[in-house]
Amino acid sequence: MLTATTALQKAHEVRDAALPEASDNDTNGRFPASAVDSLAAKGLLGLMVSQELGGSGLGPRAFSEVAAVLAEADPSLGMIYVMHVCASACFSAASANSPAASAVLKEMAAGKHLSTLAFSEKGSRSHFWAPVSQAGTHKDGLTLNGYKSWVTSAGIANSYVVSTQVPDSSGPTDTVLCWVEKDAPGVRVAGAWNAMGMRSNAAAPVTLEDCKIPASQELTARGAGFKAMLEVVLPLFCLGSASVSLGICRATVGSTIAHLKNARFEHLGASLGEALPNLRANLAVMQIATDGLAARLSDYIGHLEVPSEATMLRVLESKAAAAEVAIEVTQMGMRTCGGAAFSKHTSIERYFRDAQASAVMAPTSDVLREFIGKALLGIPLF
Repeated sequence: MLTATTALQKAHEVRDAALPEASDNDTNGRFPASAVDSLAAKGLLGLMVSQELGGSGLGPRAFSEVAAVLAEADPSLGMIYVMHVCASACFSAASANSPAASAVLKEMAAGKHLSTLAFSEKGSRSHFWAPVSQAGTHKDGLTLNGYKSWVTSAGIANSYVVSTQVPDSSGPTDTVLCWVEKDAPGVRVAGAWNAMGMRSNAAAPVTLEDCKIPASQELTARGAGFKAMLEVVLPLFCLGSASVSLGICRATVGSTIAHLKNARFEHLGASLGEALPNLRANLAVMQIATDGLAARLSDYIGHLEVPSEATMLRVLESKAAAAEVAIEVTQMGMRTCGGAAFSKHTSIERYFRDAQASAVMAPTSDVLREFIGKALLGIPLF
């Protein structure tokens, strides 16, 4: 069992070991298997699993800190972890009435089970809460058919938490969440991941073809999937995504500092940072933005720990704001480090590409801004 302090120590250990491999994994689109194995061995897969089931029972603050530290080395690793913890929360929400969910949580706590989310679909795109797939029934449970787009850890995670419309659905929010083993009959990774950024997280489409699951693998009551996606998953996912953005910012600031200290004008006998006040000013802007994002996340976590009327607004704001800050900080890092960054002599170019992902990852920044505007005007979100 980990405390918040030891969890953070373990995260730093994983980060330090993952950093030397991160660039090569990015270049080759290779899943960071050794780093994920280390997460499992150090007990971090069970971070938010209850102590009764063998986990550490820690909360959103520890989760955010761990995700940010992992992202400092490899944002893909950070997102792999975020998706796993969000999936584990779905199992935890079901565990009181589900021996099968409890058994999976025990495996997570023992470092033997990696999970992920499979919500988004090609037909509903960034509206992740509204799957177009619809389950059928068989005598023991549900039959799943669907095309899930860009599932993190596809083909590697031991299970997928899947959303689908219930049989005889009344609409796209009449849904159920269930879990499916990666090797279950009818489950297939349907493509490869070759994106601009987040190249190491094995995000690929997954198809479900006449996949029969028992009722014991249903994680919500039928019709309650939408509520779980909004109340269980969305707050944690937005926090996790924003924490990855924070890790990207911190890593970019660190790389920029190193470049400004070490690159020199030999004819002036000075480093870039000593010689050029405009670059020092850029660095200051980057640090201010990064510290501002950290303060925003701390405030958001406070709202999760002690909910208020403003909590849902903070949920919506956190991911959208963090995505923009990460894009701005990494762009400033690219400009400040110039040719060294552009030619990949620093890690900033990789962080710049990875920073773009959050803005287009469902719920996208555009969707979140629409929700925020509706919330402020008292317009129903759905």
